[in-house]
Amino acid sequence: MNLAVELRDFSYQYPDGTAAIESIDLAIEHGEKVVLVGPNGAGKSTLLLAMAGFIRGRGTMVIDGMELSSKNLRWIRRILGCCMENPDDQLFMPTLYEDVIFGPLNMDISMHQAKNNTDFAFEQVGLTALVDKAPHHLSAGQKRGASIATVLSMSPKIITFDEPDGSLDPRNRRNLEEVLRKLSQTLIIATCNMRFAAAVADRAVIVNSGRIIADGAVKDILCDEKLMLDNGLETP
Repeated sequence: MNLAVELRDFSYQYPDGTAAIESIDLAIEHGEKVVLVGPNGAGKSTLLLAMAGFIRGRGTMVIDGMELSSKNLRWIRRILGCCMENPDDQLFMPTLYEDVIFGPLNMDISMHQAKNNTDFAFEQVGLTALVDKAPHHLSAGQKRGASIATVLSMSPKIITFDEPDGSLDPRNRRNLEEVLRKLSQTLIIATCNMRFAAAVADRAVIVNSGRIIADGAVKDILCDEKLMLDNGLETP
């Protein structure tokens, strides 16, 4: 069976030559919920951008058994959906319903299936009552749920999240945790919030200075006080 994501000796440099990711090897199985944790500037967001094909590095990047390349990028983006750090980057239509159905309507599926996908996505994030709302009238928590719905409606196997808990109050953060825990897709989540990481993931990968420092069960990694402090992190 194919892995969800596999990186082999993968590196990426910024245009000025600064190394952002250095010789990373990483394998993630389908169905895993994985958090990428590390200090600001560690390379977490860059790693997610590379998985989605927004930036191209050196080495091998394989998504669901398919090596990422220009010719199959469109197909890979059906398999891997990404939720940006700022939900407003994904919400641009007059109503929330139009935002969420936009993706399915641009896929080779019927209108009936597109509507079914959209309805299901709203149910998953608990926003069915807000389908006719304008996105800019939503709260921060509702916008986060809506951005997830725009990805879920396209039925990806893998979803990446960049700091999804940012700007959320405790109640909305708990709601987000509940949504993420019940999703069946492979989840890869970059976060600096260790309590949030412990609540949503089974596996933790510490990234620092563009390298993988540690990889293991979330409870083992996040509770290792010396390891966490050495990498600028706190235990949950």
